Amino acid sequence: MKIKIKKCLGGKVFTSVIVGFVILALVFMIVQCVPYFQMDFTNKKMSTILVGKYSVDGGEWKKVEPTKTIYDHFHKVTIKGRLDETAANFNTLAFSSKDIWFTLRSADGEFSISNRRSEPDTPEELFAPADRMLHTPGYDVTDILTESFPETVLNGRQDMIIEVEYPYSMATQSLSDCFGVMYCQEDGLYNQLFFKAMPSFLLFVLVCFFGLFFFPVSSFVLGKVNYKYLCFGALCFFWGLYMITQSLGDFLNLWITDVTVCLFTVRMMNYLFITMIFLYLKSNLQKPLTRAISNCVIALFFTSVIAVAVLHLTNTIDLTATRPNMFVNIAVCSVIMIVLLCIETRGNRNALLFLISWSPLMLTIMLDILDQYIHLAGSRFFNYGLAITMAYQIIILIRDLRRQYKEAIHYQQVQKELYEAKVNVMVSQIQPHFMYNALTSIAMMCQIDPDTAQEATITFAKYLRGNMDSLKRTAPVPFEMELEHLKKYLYIEELRFGKKLNIEYDIQTTGFFLPQLSIQPLVENAVKHGVGMKKNGGTVTVATRETENAFKVLISDDGVGFDTSAEKKDDGRSHVGMENTKRRIKDMCGGEVIIESTVGEGTVATVILPKEEQPNENTLS
Repeated sequence: MKIKIKKCLGGKVFTSVIVGFVILALVFMIVQCVPYFQMDFTNKKMSTILVGKYSVDGGEWKKVEPTKTIYDHFHKVTIKGRLDETAANFNTLAFSSKDIWFTLRSADGEFSISNRRSEPDTPEELFAPADRMLHTPGYDVTDILTESFPETVLNGRQDMIIEVEYPYSMATQSLSDCFGVMYCQEDGLYNQLFFKAMPSFLLFVLVCFFGLFFFPVSSFVLGKVNYKYLCFGALCFFWGLYMITQSLGDFLNLWITDVTVCLFTVRMMNYLFITMIFLYLKSNLQKPLTRAISNCVIALFFTSVIAVAVLHLTNTIDLTATRPNMFVNIAVCSVIMIVLLCIETRGNRNALLFLISWSPLMLTIMLDILDQYIHLAGSRFFNYGLAITMAYQIIILIRDLRRQYKEAIHYQQVQKELYEAKVNVMVSQIQPHFMYNALTSIAMMCQIDPDTAQEATITFAKYLRGNMDSLKRTAPVPFEMELEHLKKYLYIEELRFGKKLNIEYDIQTTGFFLPQLSIQPLVENAVKHGVGMKKNGGTVTVATRETENAFKVLISDDGVGFDTSAEKKDDGRSHVGMENTKRRIKDMCGGEVIIESTVGEGTVATVILPKEEQPNENTLS
């Protein structure tokens, strides 16, 4: 695919994108890290709503205040106390719960509210959406009107008890992450959604947009489909979806009535995002063995994701219960991918830097695992590490895009110069005096030898067509093709010079490529300025050789020669063709042209084409 990039897409656009992504990363860090965005903008939201004391897993009783969150990890928390005196000012209590059962009851047992779902009484109820997976708490939002509370409870004259139970065996997050209560008016939850979740939601919608369009489009603009950019685009897209579901986790039940579907949505976005991370890591592997192993790892992990999804959808076991097994799968797959990256880093500085760039995420994951046991701060470090890592990956990818853009622009400039050089070479080889001499020779043959004149006319036509066709080619051509075209040129020159020009071929190898019309200027110099300047004429020899590291084309003549050490004189001739030939051989094949000459003895022009620079089939296509 040809590269077509306008220069106006250059520095300004890419610089703007870089600045935009840096700003995006900073905004995300602010949203995640600055306490201002963690404040409650509407009314009051807290972990308990009770002023009193609480006990974790039957342990000692601790003082609790409604305006403070509880960061303890738990399986069962009991909170005793009375409603905050401000409860009478609001008409709704909104309970937000994730993977937990909760019960709010009065001390005398006359008043009780719970999110537990009862067993279906009729066959019709058995298939009702709300009765799916009755033993799975899911993600739930429960609104309770304060007018339903007894007067003594609402005025804070009677004790209340809140029991929060985490029904799974694995360690849970802190209470504040699983359970929250808010005093509000009827629209309080939506106000909370707007002020708390909307900034993150809009930010990650933008991330999804960039993932879908920017990196894939950048790949296409550069003229080729880049697997690495496509994988990172998918990674950004699923990162955005993952963070959107995390931001809206407290509110999903406002739109999705089935609490187990809310759970399924959040967990699956998590697993799909991790799958995209593995795919992106694999896109940075180059060795066939490491890529094959990574393919197996990704296939096995995705199979496990499908398996737990099927178990959840068939009401066999929910996604929270299978998390311990998935954590093990994620840990094992991550270790394998890291080992594969370490293998790639041997002698590869870029691979080492890429591996280091993922260290913030790896460190925060370890901190989160450690937090399950020693309860560091009741905070999820993963989001912070993920933000730093993804921001850095974005910067790396944009820098890489800019570098490739510059290379593409340089490539276009080189192609333009090569095209102009080929035009100059072609023009130099069909100059009026050459055409005049050729046609004159053919005209003379028409009277002396009509059959030869006919053959010469056909050969001359094929020669001109070959020159014109060369303008369409941008890649090197096989030597055999160049040799056939060269023979047509020399056939015409032999008609002109007659017995004064003798041509010999010593072709020992032909299995290589070189720029089209790159040998003819050297032969033309040998004919015109070598044997052509000699009274009795001479011999021009075209030979090829193969060495261990290169292919060589040698054009030699026994003409008048010249002093290679002398300064170039203004002889009235253009040397553009020779200079263009040298440049094309260097730029397209990494080769060089060496001219050796002795006055009175002749000249040898040697074209050296390194084997390591020879184009392969993919390059030629």
